[in-house]
Amino acid sequence: METQFDLVVIGGGPAGYVAAIRGAQLGLKTACIEMRKTLGGTCLNVGCIPSKALLSSSEHFHQAKHKFQKHGIIVGEIKLDLEQMMKRKDAVVRQLTNGIAGLFKKNSVTSIQGKGRLVSNTGGVKTIQVSGGDAGDQTVTAKYVILATGSEPASLPFLPFDGKTVISSTEALELTEVPKHLVVIGGGVIGLEMGSVWARLGSKVTVIEFNDWIAGASDRQASAELQKALIKQGLEFKLAHKCLGAKKNGSGMLVEAEDMKSGAKIALECDKILVSTGRKPYSEGLGLEALGIERDKMGRVPVSDHYETASEGVYAVGDLIVGAMLAHKAEEEGVAAVETIAALSNKCTPGHVNYEAIPNVIYTWPELASVGASEEEVKERNIPYKVGTFPFMANGRAKSMEENEGMVKIIAHGTSDRVLGIHIVGPNAGDLIAEGVAMMEFGATSDDIARSSHAHPTLAEVIKEAAMAVSKRQIHL
Repeated sequence: METQFDLVVIGGGPAGYVAAIRGAQLGLKTACIEMRKTLGGTCLNVGCIPSKALLSSSEHFHQAKHKFQKHGIIVGEIKLDLEQMMKRKDAVVRQLTNGIAGLFKKNSVTSIQGKGRLVSNTGGVKTIQVSGGDAGDQTVTAKYVILATGSEPASLPFLPFDGKTVISSTEALELTEVPKHLVVIGGGVIGLEMGSVWARLGSKVTVIEFNDWIAGASDRQASAELQKALIKQGLEFKLAHKCLGAKKNGSGMLVEAEDMKSGAKIALECDKILVSTGRKPYSEGLGLEALGIERDKMGRVPVSDHYETASEGVYAVGDLIVGAMLAHKAEEEGVAAVETIAALSNKCTPGHVNYEAIPNVIYTWPELASVGASEEEVKERNIPYKVGTFPFMANGRAKSMEENEGMVKIIAHGTSDRVLGIHIVGPNAGDLIAEGVAMMEFGATSDDIARSSHAHPTLAEVIKEAAMAVSKRQIHL
């Protein structure tokens, strides 16, 4: 195997494999080092893709049990085949990981299995040791290195993972039985998505959230709209509650929490505890110290505006650096870093990422999707603004689908009318938000959206009506 490369990418997740392919496209002799035996990183193997497969399957199950009859579809007894559902999920993952391996071959990217560690950066040549792979220990060199090792679940010191009863999202994707009572610690993306899966399949689900709202940094109005829909589906929420820990209770667990407002303590009996309080950068064991690369208190790697670390020619992207831990954000950074490297030899123009136009989606049902600033952020920045909202219940396509919950909210600058943020709670919000991303990327005003023709009847008309509502001229409400 070749051991000398122009570019070595450490990490084969969304940032890493995309960066490797783009590097090869730009003429760089490229290798990608990945610990797992399959490419795709956390996202594809134990994150985004398997969770979406289960979300889709569980939504079908829920629809069959609760909504088919409204459409005039009468079926017999609905039964759950969890084993088959998991097999389908695994097949989806397998097909996609194999697909990335195929893309590597197509683009002549060398795939190296094992854990990569930086050893030195001398004379512009980076030396990387690879250990633990099927091919045994080996050493490779490169002119440039991109660190794209992603992140891992963050545990609570008083509630460590045991992989059986106290679980992370990884184990939540592999359960062989539907929990009777699943307690979710953390009401962010992972907690809400995994909680939704198991609630649809028959679990009692209780979410304990430290804040007095769910969905993290989402717009509060959108967050409240989503919570209202999830409560209808049976999820229970203990907001403004601090988890104090858990202890064995017979064959199950007893979770203790404290109401942050009243000080009252509660105890919840359950058989599974999903800790979904966030993720931390996977930055241990990369040999950063050997090259003088420091980490901040969160374990993140500081980088320049062009993603270069303190060691010349070594770049870091994705979950390793400051910013939202999102696969698509990581992909954009991987491409931008590679194009910056290629620009040094005049192979292309430097890449860039517009962080004001990075979407975020929670794939519950209804979905919550957003791009840009929330109303709370706009207020905090003392920016003059105006707001338009429009509900899906007034939309013909949503009515015909029996999907009436949610709304679109558009925040525009008070004087220039430029769109500052778009927030959607509703059916297919994750797809609808693409229009908002494009509009913000090109600096659109709410009037631009309002005057753009939207096909009828479609869910996208709600975006148009919300834009019209910014100037109080919505038609169908």
